[in-house]
Amino acid sequence: MKISVIGCGYLGAVHAAAMAKLGHDVVGVDTDPAKIARLAAGEAPFFEPGLPDLLREGVESGRLRFTVDISEAAEAEVHFVAVGTPQLPGADGADLTYVHGAFDALAPVAASGSLIVGKSTVPVGTAAELAERLAAAGSEALLAWNPEFLREGFAVADTLTPDRLVYGVSDERAAELLDAVYSAILTRGAPRIVTDFATAELVKTAANAFLATKISFINAMAEIAEVTGADVTTLADAIGHDARIGRRFLNAGIGFGGGCLPKDIRAFTARAEEIGRAESVAFLRQVDAINLRRRERVVELALELLGGSVFERRIAVLGLTFKPNSDDVRDSPALDVAERLNGLGAAVVATDPEGIENARARHPQLAYAPDASDALRGAELAVLVTEWGEYRSLDPVATGGLMSTARIIDGRNALEPAAWRAAGFEYRGLGR
Repeated sequence: MKISVIGCGYLGAVHAAAMAKLGHDVVGVDTDPAKIARLAAGEAPFFEPGLPDLLREGVESGRLRFTVDISEAAEAEVHFVAVGTPQLPGADGADLTYVHGAFDALAPVAASGSLIVGKSTVPVGTAAELAERLAAAGSEALLAWNPEFLREGFAVADTLTPDRLVYGVSDERAAELLDAVYSAILTRGAPRIVTDFATAELVKTAANAFLATKISFINAMAEIAEVTGADVTTLADAIGHDARIGRRFLNAGIGFGGGCLPKDIRAFTARAEEIGRAESVAFLRQVDAINLRRRERVVELALELLGGSVFERRIAVLGLTFKPNSDDVRDSPALDVAERLNGLGAAVVATDPEGIENARARHPQLAYAPDASDALRGAELAVLVTEWGEYRSLDPVATGGLMSTARIIDGRNALEPAAWRAAGFEYRGLGR
């Protein structure tokens, strides 16, 4: 099929490359010429495992191309809209500027009977409004909402082998076109859920809200554990054996971040207030507050370990991205901790395998080291805040040999406390 993908950021670039892998003829459209030039050369403009190979394969095969000219999408049978929905400046709601811009640009281009598919995460009710917007513009294109469920670091696999496909449609023909797009995936047995616009929109926001709640729940238990002497990791293991609860995402630590979860739960709360159901998701305010408290707790532990002041004390911060296998530092708890410590006068030296340049663009005042050894050398305290494999596998004896004093805060509970204490470290975890 002929497919266009409007918006070639994280979601759009991965989706475009994956659709070409499935055999479709794909054109990606974006307003950023520099980004388009890199993608057209088969280069990923951000770090995502597996994406560079997928891009090169698509471009070299001729099935994948990129442009800044939306008119080149005119022949597409299906148009995927994958633009960002950031948090509004100074508010909790979602900024739909890019979504509206994409639909306004597509309206005169999309052929009658073609399908426009929203993939962006939007407040419930947005699709219905966009259907009216298309009609008012005289467009005869169909509309569907097909939310994404990508995990950064696993986005390629999540697109090619999703755990479910959700179609929000108001027309049977829209579902048929999506079936044609995803035929190879459906043949492999992926579950397919066909529903209305509102439910499809809520599937994404509800999933993120539930995940955020689960993470904040175990972090709330960590707060209790810290003052009672309990161990939150053992607690999570024990309750995780209950099939009704499950062990996944019950890892206490510094909390969640990134470009999706924090802004999506805030936007969900804001939308609930708009429709008169603020009380239904009022608990998400506490979910957000618990999450932010964990960052402050790491700073408190640093102050405790360094005798009440971090001023001019060298602290190695291991990790800058919000999670491993990504270069994304948006709303990163790790970068936030580094900045907070720096703000208290600490001599912070931060490092990350992939996130240094993105972090430097946001916080040029921080000192950065190319690797963990350079960051740790001479440090009085190490703070592990992103659980990259290379940090999880650090040798405690060798690490202690690099530092001036052997102190470590395990902000992800990713290390074995006994091994680090045996090596002479003063070890602090969260809720341990």
